Amino acid sequence: MSDEQTSAPSPEPGGSGSGGGPEPEEIRFFGTTWVHHDGGYGLRRAGVAVGSLALAATGALVLRFALQGLEIAAVGPFVGILVVAGFAICSALAFRRTWDGFVRRPDPAARSAADKSSQGLMMIGFIGSLLAYFCRSLVEAPGEKRYRAEYAAARERHERRRGARTGNPAAKKPRSGKRR
Repeated sequence: MSDEQTSAPSPEPGGSGSGGGPEPEEIRFFGTTWVHHDGGYGLRRAGVAVGSLALAATGALVLRFALQGLEIAAVGPFVGILVVAGFAICSALAFRRTWDGFVRRPDPAARSAADKSSQGLMMIGFIGSLLAYFCRSLVEAPGEKRYRAEYAAARERHERRRGARTGNPAAKKPRSGKRR
């Protein structure tokens, strides 16, 4: 691919950088239907809600089979309690982290070794992430509020910049006073 074919990252969220104004970012499973709630937006929300709940139930069933395997192995109640507590804590952490991702964009500077090390917790707590998707999709597309606020701010910045450039510069009044 040549340099002419690649596009530079736009200064606006989801923007094309072509001067035509910012474009909305796509949300997973929704594309840009969240902007005007068109293109099957309601059905997509229902599908995400049902799908995430079904996947969470399936995950819980798989974890139940794992616990039955521990019971068959006769490892003792202490290990069973540790496993259940571990999955519950990881699910709660994953729920909170996923929910926070819907509300605010993660700071790129905050992505550190600690962030990467928590990926294991997120994988163990996948049920919490799926439940966060389910709960949020009952209200809106997951992350829609954040994307809508960013898109509105980008449009406002674009209008302000565009408005500042309008007018005939030759028609501006000369400054009164002497230049130094």
